[in-house]
Amino acid sequence: MKILGTFLLGALCTILVFEASAQSAKSPFDTTMYGRNAKVGRYLNTRGFKMYYEVYGKGEPLLIIHGNGGSINNFLYQIPYFAKNYKVILADSRAQGKSVDNSDSLSYEMMTDDLNALLDSLHLKQCYVIGWSDGGINGLLMAIRHPDKVKKLAVTGANLWPDTTAVDPAVYRMVMQQNKMMDDSLRKMKSPPAGFKNARKLMHLLSYEPHIKVEQLKTISCPTLVIGGDHDVLLPQHTMLIAQSIPKSYLWILPNSGHSTPIFYKDDFNKTVADFFKKPYRVIAGEGRFN
Repeated sequence: MKILGTFLLGALCTILVFEASAQSAKSPFDTTMYGRNAKVGRYLNTRGFKMYYEVYGKGEPLLIIHGNGGSINNFLYQIPYFAKNYKVILADSRAQGKSVDNSDSLSYEMMTDDLNALLDSLHLKQCYVIGWSDGGINGLLMAIRHPDKVKKLAVTGANLWPDTTAVDPAVYRMVMQQNKMMDDSLRKMKSPPAGFKNARKLMHLLSYEPHIKVEQLKTISCPTLVIGGDHDVLLPQHTMLIAQSIPKSYLWILPNSGHSTPIFYKDDFNKTVADFFKKPYRVIAGEGRFN
């Protein structure tokens, strides 16, 4: 498939997202206008690169953040749903999609601050946030680094650190093996192609970051919905740790689900997140736990 070929493999999240569409030459993700809409697409020259973004709908602002090696079109099923009631803002993160960045460095903190700069450029003081996979990591970091910007946060398939206490061991070994293969290939190349260097940069990010401390999660003040599949690439106990460490959080583990909750469970995902945004956060304690 085109998307898989673009980032090699470097982005395990992309492989998982589009695996179900591999049998078809043209999936909905290949043909959707999202991520390639000339009528609404814009570039923001910020922080040393040009960030591509699109905006849909009207209402309170909602920032949606994609995963490693992904792009705006990963949210094919969320954009039209949420654009009915929100001003939906999506960007191709640094070094991904149309947001080309030829520098050697890349971190989640960089991408989070890029998104904060985008919100500033749009004169938005606060917004709702949805983040998937690496986008979930960015969402957590947004609530940590720029707490005034996040009204409510929903993250799915996020992790705090890159080891087998967070990531399924078989998946972790796969990622580290791929990372080693790419490093070995890079050392043998006299003039590595820009695309390969970029894919290796994304793989390196996936393999060795993030490094978020539980103590940092405790500083998150906004209500947060923490989501994961019971067979996610991120272990359910790690997802539970994230939820337990955020003061105002709900936890939702989807049964019979892997990493791609916004796609394979799109209707449930959209409705549950929308309800979370609409309703006040409820403290459940004492006798209330019996309800």
